[in-house]
Amino acid sequence: MTEAEADLGLFGPESVSWRVHAEPILWVAGIRALYLQALHPRAVGGVVQNTDFRRDSWARLFRTAEYVTTVVYGTTEDARKAGQRVQRIHDRLRARDPETGEEYRVDEPGLLRWVHVTEVESFLSTARRAGVRLTDDEVDGYYSEQLRAAELVGLDPAIVPASAAGVANYYRGVRPELALTPAARDVARFLLFPPMPRKIGWTVGRPPWLAVAGTAFGLLPPWARRLYKAPGLPTTDIVAGLSARSLRAVIGLLPIREGPIYRDAMRRAELAGATPRYRHSNLAE
Repeated sequence: MTEAEADLGLFGPESVSWRVHAEPILWVAGIRALYLQALHPRAVGGVVQNTDFRRDSWARLFRTAEYVTTVVYGTTEDARKAGQRVQRIHDRLRARDPETGEEYRVDEPGLLRWVHVTEVESFLSTARRAGVRLTDDEVDGYYSEQLRAAELVGLDPAIVPASAAGVANYYRGVRPELALTPAARDVARFLLFPPMPRKIGWTVGRPPWLAVAGTAFGLLPPWARRLYKAPGLPTTDIVAGLSARSLRAVIGLLPIREGPIYRDAMRRAELAGATPRYRHSNLAE
């Protein structure tokens, strides 16, 4: 066995991260995270001022998914290199605050922390709402594991919440900074009605995408939905949870082809005699 084949990456088969990210329902979580991230004026400003997200939205989405998969399932070296690429991109990007005119870096620690927390909390929250059974200790374990992902993009783990309580406290503290800016409204509208890929087409792709985007929005915390001028009612939470469970069940019936990064992780785990209990095709708890 080569050194690369013996490398099980940042987390490994026994980690909560491998378990959670084996769930294809996390595609919904990624959209939820984007809705959340858009509510931070500086975070969304950094995106709209530095990217043409409307033109390359699908490519951008797939690049982000590939990055997350690499961090979770790739070798340690692959994850490290992926993080370095992200840092190099962020290092040269600047944006201007629409309120004050102040120029700022998009890799300010506060912004990186916002993106990280909304992402990992969305992954975890969506998985649980969709029916993935995790204990409170496993939830905290996931947040603690993901400090390694935060460090890859240049964050000091000491400033990143590493438990469910820490994340809840962080959200309470950051909420006064959030707002429904015109940029946030545009991003939210785009997430609901993006152009469909040519191979899929508008008529065929629109209904399933509306189900995904609508579920992702419904899974937002009530305070985030209220910022979007949408109801923060408990009934919305119930409907969104049922929708997430239904989508997970439907996805479980589809012939999903596992990606090369994931397949290679399974191969390395088997070579190490540590076959994971949870795979994409397994909905059993």
